[in-house]
Amino acid sequence: MNETYVHGFKVKYEDNAHNGLVYLRDHLDLKEAKVFFDQARIKKSAQFEDEYDKNYTLVYNPDRTYTLIRRSY
Repeated sequence: MNETYVHGFKVKYEDNAHNGLVYLRDHLDLKEAKVFFDQARIKKSAQFEDEYDKNYTLVYNPDRTYTLIRRSY
């Protein structure tokens, strides 16, 4: 499991979710990305897709970090 910070939020992710991480970090500004982080914190997860129609789920963890998961559908 890899770890990094995206717009100030600590994110854990597997290698297969790297493109989703790049999308959140490099293609969305803080205001746009914060919508997903806020939803994950409030609802426990947030689903989104990148510009290549790959699907991801951002999960809020009890330790106040996030886990990014690539969905296969």
